Amino acid sequence: VQLVESGGGLVQPGGSLRLSCAASGFTFTSAPMSWYRQGAGKERELVALISSGGGSTNYADFVKGRFTISRDNAKNTVYLQMNSLRPDDTAVYYCHTRYLRVNYWGQGTQVTVSS
Repeated sequence: VQLVESGGGLVQPGGSLRLSCAASGFTFTSAPMSWYRQGAGKERELVALISSGGGSTNYADFVKGRFTISRDNAKNTVYLQMNSLRPDDTAVYYCHTRYLRVNYWGQGTQVTVSS
């Protein structure tokens, strides 16, 4: 199983970024996918998750109305559209799946929100 994130970077407050996670090595269409983040000195926290078919999503309260998770099962890719970014969104963002009762993580992509 391999999860490879991309799309992070430096953005000003109020700006937008779209993260991508390319998945391989497992049956992508059978697996729910999620995004987590970990800020400096903080615990890793769930940001958003999406069901295997994409029909169900859930968000942490701190991103509701600003972030959108989606997936393209034809491309084995999950996305996180982040709008109205705030400095406290600064963190390393990780793609995650739990497949056959094993947790898998990507290497993470840094998102920095600063003026």
